[in-house]
Amino acid sequence: MAKKLFAAPEIAPATSYEIAAWILSGLALLFILQFKLLPALLGGLLVFELVQIISPMIARRFPATHPSNRARFWAVGLLIAIIVGVLGLAGASLVAFFRSDAGSLTVLLSKMAYIIEDSRQSLPAWVVDHLPADAIAFQQQATEWLRSHANDLRIAGKEAGRVTAHVILGMLIGGILALHDLVKIDHYKPFARAMAERTELLSNAFRRVVFAQIRIAAINAFFTAIYLAVILPLMGIHLPLVKTMIAITFVVGLIPVLGNLISNTVIVIVSLSQSLTVAIGSLAFLVIIHKFEYFLNAKIVGGQIRANVWELLIAMLAMEAVFGLAGVIAAPIYYAYIKGELLARDLL
Repeated sequence: MAKKLFAAPEIAPATSYEIAAWILSGLALLFILQFKLLPALLGGLLVFELVQIISPMIARRFPATHPSNRARFWAVGLLIAIIVGVLGLAGASLVAFFRSDAGSLTVLLSKMAYIIEDSRQSLPAWVVDHLPADAIAFQQQATEWLRSHANDLRIAGKEAGRVTAHVILGMLIGGILALHDLVKIDHYKPFARAMAERTELLSNAFRRVVFAQIRIAAINAFFTAIYLAVILPLMGIHLPLVKTMIAITFVVGLIPVLGNLISNTVIVIVSLSQSLTVAIGSLAFLVIIHKFEYFLNAKIVGGQIRANVWELLIAMLAMEAVFGLAGVIAAPIYYAYIKGELLARDLL
């Protein structure tokens, strides 16, 4: 009898509790995207993970000898209040910066429009054919694009207020869950345990993807700042709105792959205000930096979730087609979660 060369691994059959938990978790994730609750989810997961990272110091200082350890309760509660306060202050500061004269997105778009108009004479014909006719046409196209994507970009005041409220509520819920997880001891029954395992996998996926992407965005913004604020001035080239471009590079850099394309486009267009040579030099520098970052991405993000760049791109493309901009943001986290479920069952 022929001997099998590759024996299939024995996988324990899923229990009815696990199947129910998978179905409920999948429906919950779809519900979050369908009803625009992603900001609340991200805010809650961010606070929860930050507490999980920092709280071991508190745990060593206030060991939980019993569930009602009040000293540890208040210490963790204070930590949550500080984290929520710092995150809220950071968000408010970022909004204030982009509304100021130094970081105004309106000023940046207007500047880009006139740069394109002034550079038409020095650009190749095949490039000019794909550019707006003048600054007014550029502004009209940008306005039309923003209008058609207003629901996704949350640019309306009412929508921005709703999203802000969702983020704050999400952070509070994340803080409460972190406090519950760290201070109280629970003995889960089968279904509750299965749901807790799904939640833990989602939390791990968020930590691996988002914290890694924050590091990548910070590194990207750092190198971009060196180029815009140090290298170019040393060469006698001073671009306008440098602070705005650095801030945009970090913020959009939180979106994998797509963020780099957005920031690169802005920097290259603004570089045209000096000359076509400076724009080509900026493009060459950005390409070199991002080639280096691809290796960094592969090491940080890909290593964390065992995914290649093409896998994330496919996930982002599919999610964008169904859910729009929110799908692009959620795709890496959802993909990492699904992959985590498969790895937990030894299916990958």
